[in-house]
Amino acid sequence: MRVLFTVPPLAGHVNPTVAVGAELAARGHQVAWAGPAGALARLLPAHARILPAGEETGGGYAALHDRWRDLRGVGALRFLWEEALVPLARAMVPGVTDAVRGFAPDLMVADQQALAGPVVARRLGIPWVTSASTSAELTRPFADFPKVGAWVDEQISGFLTECGAEAEAEAEAEAEAEAGANGAEGEDGAGWDPRFSERLVLVFSTPELIGTQDGFPPHYAFVGPAFGTRPHPPGFPWQRLDPERRRVLVSLGTLNQEAGGRFYGAVLGAAERLADEVQLVLVAPAALIGAVPGNVLLMERVPQLDLLPHLDAVVCHGGHNTVCEALAYGLPLVVAPIRDDQPIVARQVVGAGAGVRVRFGRTRTEELRDALTAVLDDPGPRRAARRIQASFAAAGGASAAADRLEKLL
Repeated sequence: MRVLFTVPPLAGHVNPTVAVGAELAARGHQVAWAGPAGALARLLPAHARILPAGEETGGGYAALHDRWRDLRGVGALRFLWEEALVPLARAMVPGVTDAVRGFAPDLMVADQQALAGPVVARRLGIPWVTSASTSAELTRPFADFPKVGAWVDEQISGFLTECGAEAEAEAEAEAEAEAGANGAEGEDGAGWDPRFSERLVLVFSTPELIGTQDGFPPHYAFVGPAFGTRPHPPGFPWQRLDPERRRVLVSLGTLNQEAGGRFYGAVLGAAERLADEVQLVLVAPAALIGAVPGNVLLMERVPQLDLLPHLDAVVCHGGHNTVCEALAYGLPLVVAPIRDDQPIVARQVVGAGAGVRVRFGRTRTEELRDALTAVLDDPGPRRAARRIQASFAAAGGASAAADRLEKLL
């Protein structure tokens, strides 16, 4: 089997495909990735086969990040779709088309934010499945804001119309309807959504975290998180981890660090108040932090998957990858969501009982201290985290995802 992954240039979306790709390769299948080659080269293993699609132009994705990082709420959502996802999809279509023609995949796995993949797959008759690297899209995120949801649908529909995919779907639906009238069966191609495959949706989470599996069709496969190999940063000072204190990782992810100035102040204040009990491993640019208390280990980067088994809790922005990685090790969380899917993921953590939510932009030292004390001292969040940990282990991760993909062909 030849499998082509189409992904955006974002670590949280690429990482699950690395694990699934490695599992498929170990079973003798051929795998490749299509996306912006420069960014993917930094995110994928050195031996990965990368087929360029949607190369960076102008200031590239770094320039987009500089404009995006201070946005919140609807402003951040509009920017995500108007300035990032739709332009990326438009730019990727030619490259993905060339990748399919050159690599000749039997199956395509398309991230939910790489809309070009499903468009090209349908156009060239390649079976495709969805990689749901975050569960936010599956939980009706705009149920309370129908106008916002309608606007997102318009952005997707506009892109499909622009590249002719809507017309193709209508023609396909008419042909299938005619075939159905003659006794053949077919799926309705009209009104299709490139974020959700009708064959298989790989969900890298479980109902224990999402909150429910009710209403999901059987082709939604809850496989739990899939962890692949990661590039290792320079040596971590393991000898500086304090065995006499409980240890907590504080990370806002790779894209949000510059926006964390106020939040970092609360972190340092909470660290001072908990100096006798807690050691914080703070992942942040040193230039933003300055002097730190003696119980704070300040690092620009950490080997997160290797570090998690040595910790007692995690403070993060609610990014799906970090949350799932922490819960995979049974660690309770303090979540401070900033934008995009993070409030939804934070709601899942709190709803599952596995953590406490604080306000990113207005968190004070006392609030963060109390939240840390709650997840470290109250056994409830740790019990809930371990329940989710068990569900992740049972779901099967990359192996289960590969099983589902193999069954399609």
